Amino acid sequence: PPTTLIAGFPDLAGAMRAVIEITQRMRPAMLELMDGVCINAVEDVTRMGLDRSLAAMLVAQSDEHPDQAAAEIALIEEVCQANGATEVYATGDPDEGEAFVQARRMAIPAIEHLGTMVLEDVGVPVPVLGELVAGLHEIAAEHDTTIAVLAHAGDGNTHPVLVYDPTDESAKERAHAAYGATMDLAIRLGGTITGEHGVGRLKKPWLPEYLG
Repeated sequence: PPTTLIAGFPDLAGAMRAVIEITQRMRPAMLELMDGVCINAVEDVTRMGLDRSLAAMLVAQSDEHPDQAAAEIALIEEVCQANGATEVYATGDPDEGEAFVQARRMAIPAIEHLGTMVLEDVGVPVPVLGELVAGLHEIAAEHDTTIAVLAHAGDGNTHPVLVYDPTDESAKERAHAAYGATMDLAIRLGGTITGEHGVGRLKKPWLPEYLG
């Protein structure tokens, strides 16, 4: 069974530094990030005891041979602590590990409870992932729109989830402006407007800028 680690960070910058350092040194089977909005949404639904004050949480998993997995997870733990993680817990127990992974899987269903969602999948090179996540939080503040940030952090692919009240026309307009700013930010950082799910009607206006 895989060995799983969960690490909580009081500030986003520390979590992003940890991600970059981990990916420079190894390729864990899983390296997922949830920001504070996601953590609180998941805790609202699951009541599993997640710390609501955290700015970010990493879920890492190694599927190496048990001896190698233990060494890999120990190194990830060391990197997380060196970058300010206040809560780090690792387990080889499959049920405990699955509970951590389930917290990440629950994020999008939990966010659905907050309002109408626009789920995105922009990606950037891992070294600038921190700039993308910080930029998304700035966009959220600028447009007064909730943006929950999930990331397959190991490969730089993020899922910003924009949430708004569908009965509020102003909120809808702000969310769509934030959506456009998200596309622009990904392109500016040398990334892609779609890391996984392709281009549909919403993204067509950004294709010329992205493709040239």
